[in-house]
Amino acid sequence: MRVQELTEELLKYLPDADVGIVRKAYEYSAKAHLGQSRRSGEAYISHPIEVAHNLVKLKMDETTLAAGLLHDTLEDTLSTPEEIQNLFGDEIFQLVDGVTKISKMNFSSREENQAENYRKMIFAMAKDIRVVLIKLADRTHNVQTLESLSEERQRRIARETIDIYAPIAKRLGIGWLNTELENGSFRYLYPEEYRAIEEKVARGQEYRDKYVEKSIARLEKELKAVQVKGQVAGRPKNYYSIYKKMMDQNIGFEDVYDLVGLRVLTDSVQNCYSVLGLVHSLWKPIPGKFKDYIAMPKPNQYQSLHTTVIGPRGERVEVQIRSEEMHKICEEGIAAHWRYKESEKSDKENSNNQLQWVRHLLENQKDLMNPKEFLNAFKVNLFPHEVFVFTPGGEVIALPYDATPVDLAFQVHTDVGCHYRSAKVNGKSVPPRYKLGNGDQVEIITSDDVSPSRDWLAFVKTSKARNRISNFINNEERARSLELGKELLEKEIRGYGFDPFQELNEEDLAEAAYACGFNSTESLFVGIGIGKLSTHHVLEKLLPKEKLEGKKQRAESLIKLKENKPPNFIKVQCLNDHIMIRIGKCCHPLPGEPIVGYLTRGRGVTVHHIDCPSISKVIDDSERRIGVKWDTGSKTTYQAHIAIIAADNPGIFASIGHAFAEGGINLTRANVQQGAHKRAYFDLSIEIHDVEHLNQMLEKIRQVEGVIYLERMKEFNKNSPVKNRLEAMGGKLKPNDENKLTVD
Repeated sequence: MRVQELTEELLKYLPDADVGIVRKAYEYSAKAHLGQSRRSGEAYISHPIEVAHNLVKLKMDETTLAAGLLHDTLEDTLSTPEEIQNLFGDEIFQLVDGVTKISKMNFSSREENQAENYRKMIFAMAKDIRVVLIKLADRTHNVQTLESLSEERQRRIARETIDIYAPIAKRLGIGWLNTELENGSFRYLYPEEYRAIEEKVARGQEYRDKYVEKSIARLEKELKAVQVKGQVAGRPKNYYSIYKKMMDQNIGFEDVYDLVGLRVLTDSVQNCYSVLGLVHSLWKPIPGKFKDYIAMPKPNQYQSLHTTVIGPRGERVEVQIRSEEMHKICEEGIAAHWRYKESEKSDKENSNNQLQWVRHLLENQKDLMNPKEFLNAFKVNLFPHEVFVFTPGGEVIALPYDATPVDLAFQVHTDVGCHYRSAKVNGKSVPPRYKLGNGDQVEIITSDDVSPSRDWLAFVKTSKARNRISNFINNEERARSLELGKELLEKEIRGYGFDPFQELNEEDLAEAAYACGFNSTESLFVGIGIGKLSTHHVLEKLLPKEKLEGKKQRAESLIKLKENKPPNFIKVQCLNDHIMIRIGKCCHPLPGEPIVGYLTRGRGVTVHHIDCPSISKVIDDSERRIGVKWDTGSKTTYQAHIAIIAADNPGIFASIGHAFAEGGINLTRANVQQGAHKRAYFDLSIEIHDVEHLNQMLEKIRQVEGVIYLERMKEFNKNSPVKNRLEAMGGKLKPNDENKLTVD
């Protein structure tokens, strides 16, 4: 079909269309593909023209036709994205780019469930439904011209089409595309079965044609008699549907009863049911073979009445009855909706239908009779809560939105997740927090030397990953606490001059555990290891009093140690004499700020800021909460982390460093980056005494000429530049003038 014919057909259903953009796209595509030919020997431009022809059959707008003509330019020519965008605008470029991305997908897995993931991913990647329609038009012509390819490529493309693209056409309600794709693929995928069905259908075709003619004539006569408008025709045969029915029902060709079919098109829903009554009055209906898809449409919004009757000469005949509007929508699917306003009776059911958005759109856009306006409204996301990614083997895995490589690793297998070391997305190394996108190819790299980190719990999205990580960490910490508890108790026993191997027998340990409120010896050791239980308290339950009498002096010294002052910067409630104290790296509290302590298995007490969000994520066990307070007499220094945004002027770093020196501040780490708008981003670690000392220093830095923004960073990540972290927190930095900056 020449471009002149394309534009003429376009103007028939869209008189106000901009045919100039179609001609421009044709001329550009012809030039870009100049010298290229298809395997059949035809000039390559013949393919884009046929794709545009298929889009005309769908009554698509000029923008979609232009994109159809250009759809292979990015993949198969020297054309660049920038060139397409500059010449044809963002809308056409996005359509071409979307089709290109889908074309690059490698569909290697053929399992039924996997194929459904591929179909979902195509929808998810194509936020504008026209991308999918162009791809279907492209695939239809490819299937129609498979004869020039090798047998291997024929079968690969046919399998991909019948698994992926034909179901998409069916889901979108485009009947003729679905039939073309299914029959075309069936021919090359199962050539012997196709030829056998073709021959058997042809063998009885003359008889069936005469039978259908007589049935049509009889039905038309009766319709005229009762003055019901109706157009009767024979129903075309889908070879693949015949084959599927034979396979699914395990029957032979002779037992397929719907080779003879009629279709009646009338003018209203009411007359659909009138025709049904007339058909049942003429021919006896077969019980259980009636389906009302008008009252209960299929998920793709297909509507029709189906009934099977015993027709003339005792033959089974399937009759489909629908309105002309229903037929248009059945054949053209989504592309036909813009021409028809929603019927008075809206379908409010099927709320979980993946294509329910079609109904909602029609309810909201009843007056959009222009196809361009309607199709532009189809820039939607069918799966807003999911992303679909490839494994290196070509398998597609569905994950929640914002999922990370760690989520994928655990989705593949628990062992893969537990030994996750790094990941590559589309060939590039990414951090564990990286948010995966639709169509990403992800390679997980594992190592036996690594194990899950508690930090992962802050960003994983799947419950599977979260549960596996928590279980691993809890088991690991329990094991560490158990070993630590054993060591501490053995040390305590040796301190009294006893042999732990003689005193720690299973029976005595079990009794001591029960006396201390534990149900097992292991639980007793864990309790000691996390600091929940004093070793001296256990020793009192484990050894007879008479054995301890001779060691009274040692015991008294131990009791005094219970009044110990753990490290001199924090005071903690008395536990055992080996308790460890550390500051939470997630919040970095400073003296003067409210704090809370938590017992951590194998690690002693971790001190958090009382408002730290990690508290609820790390531990929910209230029994591990420990009272702590700052030792105001301590002269210990603490790490604080600050972010500075300043004008990128010569000497700005020296000025900031001088301010630190004047305040007696030791700078322990510095990360400086240049950014947009002549800005410099500082990510710094400093040593200070308390929060008051920090605030004094911050005020001094604010006075430095060129400093625009200053903030203490509580959630510190040494591998993350300040610019990225600030944008993640509030996001986009907007310069107002040289000395001010607002953070949204």
